Amino acid sequence: MTKSLQKRIFFVPVAAFLLLAVFLWRGLYLDPTELPSVLIDKPMPEFAMTTVENQPVGNVNLPEQVFLLNVWGSYCLPCLVEHPTLMRLSEEGEFPVVGVNYKDRRQLALDWLERNGNPFAYSILDEEGRFGIDLGVYGAPETFLVDGEGVIRYRHVGVLDESVWRDVFVPVIDELRDPGPGP
Repeated sequence: MTKSLQKRIFFVPVAAFLLLAVFLWRGLYLDPTELPSVLIDKPMPEFAMTTVENQPVGNVNLPEQVFLLNVWGSYCLPCLVEHPTLMRLSEEGEFPVVGVNYKDRRQLALDWLERNGNPFAYSILDEEGRFGIDLGVYGAPETFLVDGEGVIRYRHVGVLDESVWRDVFVPVIDELRDPGPGP
């Protein structure tokens, strides 16, 4: 084997290692809660389903004002953590909360709501997770902010607690209400 060939053979693993190190280093600075959504500034996906109470529901039933679309499940411990915030928002009545009961069973969802309280105007039953796929859901909990026209304006992955509401959602809602001067 010539020296030139030996240098090339040595260079390939070193170059691969350096390339991998650059990708891993860059990953250290990414926010794992930032999951992009292709639905931002797009209308809610069309749906015709039933609620956990077995009532028909579709896009025509969406609130005609800014509302929250909260993905939850009876199996979801973080959903229980965010539940007091959703209950407060529901009781204050300024922002309707629509639920998406994701990959759950009807009776388990009903039992959970009976036990913990029901903050939802209604909750869409998505037993198979197909509507969740249309929304680009990774899992529960996730919360979407939807404007009065049915357009998704923001997506939050994870628990919606009081600090997330105050620091993230309120500024986005304020911007929706007062978009500022036009171009």
